Amino acid sequence: MSPSRLLLPMFCATLIAFCAVDARADDKGLQLTSLRLMREKGVISSAEYDSAMKDIADTAGAKAADAPTFILSRFSTTLYGFVESDMIHDSTQSFVDLQGNNLAAKSSTYAGSHGRTQFGVRNSRLGLRLKAPEYHAVRVSGILEMDFLGTELPIGYAQPYQESEASFWTNPALRVRHANVKIETDVVDVMLGQSWELFGWQPFFHPNSVEIQGLPGQIYSRTPQLRVSKTIKTSKINVDLAVAAMRPPDRDGEVPEGQAGLRLSVNGWTGGQTMGATGTAISPLSIGLSGDARYLSVPQFSAAPKGTVSTSTGAFAVDVFVPILPASDVSHLANALSLNGEFVTGYGISDLYTGLNGGVTFPALPNPGGATPAPAYPQALDNGIATIDATGNLQAVQWTSGLVGAQYYLPGVDGKVWVSANFSHLQSSNGPILGTPAKTLSSSNWADGNVFVDVVPGFRVGAEYARTWDTFGDAAQATNDRVQVSAFLIF
Repeated sequence: MSPSRLLLPMFCATLIAFCAVDARADDKGLQLTSLRLMREKGVISSAEYDSAMKDIADTAGAKAADAPTFILSRFSTTLYGFVESDMIHDSTQSFVDLQGNNLAAKSSTYAGSHGRTQFGVRNSRLGLRLKAPEYHAVRVSGILEMDFLGTELPIGYAQPYQESEASFWTNPALRVRHANVKIETDVVDVMLGQSWELFGWQPFFHPNSVEIQGLPGQIYSRTPQLRVSKTIKTSKINVDLAVAAMRPPDRDGEVPEGQAGLRLSVNGWTGGQTMGATGTAISPLSIGLSGDARYLSVPQFSAAPKGTVSTSTGAFAVDVFVPILPASDVSHLANALSLNGEFVTGYGISDLYTGLNGGVTFPALPNPGGATPAPAYPQALDNGIATIDATGNLQAVQWTSGLVGAQYYLPGVDGKVWVSANFSHLQSSNGPILGTPAKTLSSSNWADGNVFVDVVPGFRVGAEYARTWDTFGDAAQATNDRVQVSAFLIF
């Protein structure tokens, strides 16, 4: 059994052990409650409640307020997540359940002229939020959240180097989404561990779609980091300021990635927002500005390099959430309409998207003598971020993207039925120049339409139609049509 497949039993054993702790450790013993009840009874402050809801809103939305919470000796653990079942049909054999920014197959190929049907549960999610007692106005909490979209070998039949169909879908690998500790004070907040990238102010501007995120053209990424932030609250406007040192995109480059952001929220102007497919909540009108700075360094283009080549890159993002027809209560979302948007441009940022390399890879070393094996370049950077050009210099790949979305909650059903639509555009100005034009993405457009129904509390179904248009550096195009039906049990 691989180490990743041991994580789920270990996770469950930890939870069972917590619930089985000797009740004599506290005269009240182990208690089962919820975040909402804890706030109402004064066990936690409004600030602690807001912090918890913010941590898990993109997964459970307003449902997080009633998620099962265990208390023992003033320590609490909230269990949250969802079970997801997906049924997907694609017009080509280009993607697995998570499409991301992978390239559509051209119609001239076998994969581009044949369809594919997939059933899966890999996007199901399980999380624990742990909170220690407040101590002298210092609040410490932690998140451990996982799904089943862990790295897998390609599906195929050349065992043992590829996954079987059965193994890929029925025995998926557990992976860590979030694993971090947050220390909140009246002065600043500090977060250490893996969480959303600050770039794009994730997850507050994520669009609403049945499709597994990150969507094509959507900033969607998590990484280990050290973040310092401050929220300045007033009666009308909240201001969030943050800076972060992130895991270097190339560990051998030695220099951490730097990000910074500013977010403004208008407290009295709120609307309905569903982040992803499950995170339904009331959110304020907000705008987020964020920037990213990177230093990339790789070995010289040689089989036995003695030096390095490097470059510095930067990027910025603008994100907005705008309630057009307002709402102030998640149980009464009828006739609520909201818009979201994101614009991103920069160099060397493909790993901030899901599955994006655009076909840009590092070149093979020359082998004029036909040596066997051929000399191998010690590549130290993921494809799509940068590559070595014809002069031996390191060139970062440029990417620009835009995404807009809308979600409307139908009248007469208290927000239990709603529709949403999204459109994204992604392009690279230098990708086709740095790569092989026929294999390199020049631009991509993607659009979808969704309908959601909350059948009973906690149980949601959704259906999506989506279309992808990819244009390559040689002007050839590839398209894919996707139909997806999914069911969600949110807890």
